[in-house]
Amino acid sequence: MDTLRALEAFVHSVELGSLSGAARALDTTQPTVSKLVAGLERSLGVRLLRRTAAGLSLTEEGQRFHERARRVLEDYGDAVSDAREGIQQPRGLLRMSAPVTLGQRHLNAMALEFLALYPDIELELVLDDRFVDPLEERIDVSLRVGGPLPPDLVARRLGTWPRVLVASPAYVAARGKPRKPQDLLAHDYLRYAPGDDGVLLQGPEGTEVTVPVRSRYRVNNAVAMLDGVLGGAGISLQPTWMVAGLLAQGRLVRVLPRHTGPAQEAHLLYAPRRQLPLRVRVLVDFLADRVAKLPGAVRK
Repeated sequence: MDTLRALEAFVHSVELGSLSGAARALDTTQPTVSKLVAGLERSLGVRLLRRTAAGLSLTEEGQRFHERARRVLEDYGDAVSDAREGIQQPRGLLRMSAPVTLGQRHLNAMALEFLALYPDIELELVLDDRFVDPLEERIDVSLRVGGPLPPDLVARRLGTWPRVLVASPAYVAARGKPRKPQDLLAHDYLRYAPGDDGVLLQGPEGTEVTVPVRSRYRVNNAVAMLDGVLGGAGISLQPTWMVAGLLAQGRLVRVLPRHTGPAQEAHLLYAPRRQLPLRVRVLVDFLADRVAKLPGAVRK
């Protein structure tokens, strides 16, 4: 029995949900896949899959075996990639996740540049503000902005971006500029939803103050909130990677420039492996270089 082929048939059957799906992925027939899986079960002396009219399901033994079988195939693929690295270009499918706004404003352009550099790579960019677990959702690289770092993943730090208070010139002309943090109580303040009322500001010499602002308008999309600020709806706390260009163009102005909000720190997350596939390594290195150059970064 071709053990690697049998492992591929089993893993694909599980992850695609059917023997026919595995057959298409392996460019073979369903009877061949069925024979490979049956041969694997015989060699192990355990049943891995339950086959019913409703589809496939894993036995208890199959659940334990599946993850290890997948890792064996990944390790084999890594070994092949490493052996061929000197004569081959990076190739294959990459899946990457990132926050929606960062993806829209910066990563989409980076992704297109990356594809132009590596014509044998396919890239799937998944934009989602929730935390996407790379291990559970088969994501090769996840870009995380803020939040706790999972202990079971490698986290490569990219940089730190302060959050600054901004408003449109029209709003400032109509309402004036606050001169101290407590003055924000007399202004319209836009904030991300959901979230508690109040804004934490860090001032000169490490001082901190929390201002109990109330927001008449909350929105759970950062682009929509920024559009509101640009339209003169109020003051908002924004990361510098998002507003540095608008400040330079004069479309926004800093408010309370001696104060900043809690900084955003960006990391690339990926599964710990002895040898990352070449396609993953080039993506990680590319993003580490490009994301670190986003405007407004603070060097630490």
